[in-house]
Amino acid sequence: MPRQRDDIDALYHTTRWAKCRHVVLIRDAYLCQECLRRGLITPANTVHHRVPARDDLALFFDQDNLEATCDECHNRDHPERSGGKPKPKQNHDVMKFYSNNETS
Repeated sequence: MPRQRDDIDALYHTTRWAKCRHVVLIRDAYLCQECLRRGLITPANTVHHRVPARDDLALFFDQDNLEATCDECHNRDHPERSGGKPKPKQNHDVMKFYSNNETS
């Protein structure tokens, strides 16, 4: 059963969000930041909250909490949107590191 819509969903339909989203996409050059961390160049059309809005609403418009992502990466972060189970909560104090496939 789909999640009930609420006041947080309404924030995505505000002028403030549209402007904030646009600034983040420009800042990130319309490139998926998750893919870039893995050495891939992928166009982005979505802005993702690193700390989910439902976990800390105060960070909803905080550009330091937002990053551009491609649909594939965003859907991987939100499997519940396509009928899957929600991802377990992750510790936001943990940093991800990826190899860059360079040879020495």
